Amino acid sequence: MYTIGVDVGGTYTDLVATDQTGRTVFAKSPSTPADQSIGVMAGLEELARRLGVTRAAMLAATDRLVHGTTVATNALLERKGAKVALLTTDGHRDVVEMREGLKPDRYDLRTPPPEPLVPRERRFGVRERLKADGSAAVALDAAALGDVIAEVKRSGANSVAVCFLHAYLNPAHELAAVEQLAKELPDVSVSRSSDVLPQIKEYERVSTTIVNAYVAPTVRRYLTNLERSLHEAGFKGSLFVVLSHGGMAPVEEASRLAAGTVLSGPAGGISGSRRCADLLGIPDLVPFDMGGTSTDISLIADGQASLSADGMLAGQRIALRSLDIASIAAGGGSIASVDGGRTLRVGPESAGSVPGPACYGNGGTAATVTDANVVLGYLDAAAFMGGARPLDRAASEAAVDRIAAALELSRIEAAAGIYKMINLKMADGIRLMTLRRGVDPRKFALLSFGGAAGMHAAEVARELEIKRIIVPTVASVLSAWGMLTSDLRYEVSRTHYGTGRISADEVRALFVGLEAQAAGRLRDWFKGDIAIERSAEMRYGEQVFEIDVPLGDLDLGAADLVAQIEERFHRRHEELYTYASRGQEVVFVNARVAAVGKVARGSGDAGKASSDAPRAPRGKRQAWFGAWREVPVYALDDLGPGHSLAGPAIIEAETTTVLVDSGDRVAVNPLGWLDITLR
Repeated sequence: MYTIGVDVGGTYTDLVATDQTGRTVFAKSPSTPADQSIGVMAGLEELARRLGVTRAAMLAATDRLVHGTTVATNALLERKGAKVALLTTDGHRDVVEMREGLKPDRYDLRTPPPEPLVPRERRFGVRERLKADGSAAVALDAAALGDVIAEVKRSGANSVAVCFLHAYLNPAHELAAVEQLAKELPDVSVSRSSDVLPQIKEYERVSTTIVNAYVAPTVRRYLTNLERSLHEAGFKGSLFVVLSHGGMAPVEEASRLAAGTVLSGPAGGISGSRRCADLLGIPDLVPFDMGGTSTDISLIADGQASLSADGMLAGQRIALRSLDIASIAAGGGSIASVDGGRTLRVGPESAGSVPGPACYGNGGTAATVTDANVVLGYLDAAAFMGGARPLDRAASEAAVDRIAAALELSRIEAAAGIYKMINLKMADGIRLMTLRRGVDPRKFALLSFGGAAGMHAAEVARELEIKRIIVPTVASVLSAWGMLTSDLRYEVSRTHYGTGRISADEVRALFVGLEAQAAGRLRDWFKGDIAIERSAEMRYGEQVFEIDVPLGDLDLGAADLVAQIEERFHRRHEELYTYASRGQEVVFVNARVAAVGKVARGSGDAGKASSDAPRAPRGKRQAWFGAWREVPVYALDDLGPGHSLAGPAIIEAETTTVLVDSGDRVAVNPLGWLDITLR
């Protein structure tokens, strides 16, 4: 039986299959942004060819297919989601524009406010009101609700977000409204806040519910069509979707909580990075994932990735928990340009997969990072994608020449400038994840993955004074590979309402109820052992924002239960902000539980036989290392555990290329991965 991971990127769709013996085979296929399922099915065809079977035979023998998708992400970024209407408590329809009264950059007086996903004419107030304790102050007015639903129908909205005041404590009014909407508008998608994000803070709740309503129809349609295409092609197993928190869920759950898929693809990379940390015994890694369109950067500290509920995408607040990932517009397809002041810029525009870089020969003419790498000799134009898709070197040279002419530089100077600019941009992205959070990147190793990362990792690491780089053999498809290590996960939360210090009985009641809810829901999808993860969101009494406090091994029966929880909060606050105020009041805001179903990891990580016999390069070619040099070229497949080499050198695989500069040394570890020590 096979398990298959599929990661749809902006340029390529990556696919990985593993079998029970641990054999791992991967493939790439151009992404098809208009309908991602076309690229997925084409990629599965190529994957089957590499396995030596038909696609139908491969799918029939596949028990689990795990998918990372950018459908929700693209819908938000491109503003191509549903036509949404908002039903909210009368007088509260402008919360989505008032936000929290803050701007992303409070000192920029010219920053325009983000455009709301729901214009004011499609935001409707309903006569109803709950008190802060969840009791009804004004009953839901059925006649007013009927009038509002009629207006929704006239507006042409095909998705509705329902978010009433304090519904996280009492969903009765929202449930009644959803029931009436289903009767009168049966073809309209509905998202209610008490289902999407049942916790305190009105703006976060309404914004997240609107985002869910905005992307849900697109996500549901895509996943339903993909599931149907897979079954028609012979797939009889289970299709799971990776969510932003790194766990996976079946299609039904991913469609319900569509806002939880906005970081679906990058989350697979973090799962893979955690697995790498385990296999390598290196607890501190900076995952550096450079693809064709963007670069995703995160942090693995003490073997763990941090989760955050502070997500923003395309100016929209998404308060669902997600892995902490910084995504920057820097990739192989990033377009180089020269502005009116004769300043070189690289990105944020990307050539994507269509038309792609000039060297792809698909009609693109703009110079991109990939074109610069061809001109610099880093990419072998004839061997790209294993020779299946040779690049047009002349087109790259012509594109870079236009940049050179605008800057009055030589071709090689322009290409080297593009290469340097993109490296500095990505190094700045890593600084955001490390230095600005009080983390010294020099104490971390850089985990290089994504198809383009190997050509840039050494210079990015050098810029940050990082001394060690790890390049897995599955580097170009590590996100898809990582999806095969994702666990099933279902998260629930509940706000504690009350004045004064929370009691031990209240803590127990909250967690016992949430654990039963989470485990019961996960049991619908998963029959194996289930682990429970507990955490709480807490703050000091005078603070506005909460921090997440892990409570994994907490004894709910302890006599000093509340004191233990508060002490953990103090310690966590000190870890994050260097101080704790133990004399201040501690407020318990949200209880959170995750039910986790552990999946089998397979046996494909056992390593390979070592060899200390020197390995000769398969050839040489001219490449730019500050000057033109004839550099030995090694095949990654020819290097095994125990091999070592010194730079300058180029190491090539079918889908990635790794640069090693003068003075850098490469050792091949027991897994067959490259372990690079910088000079």
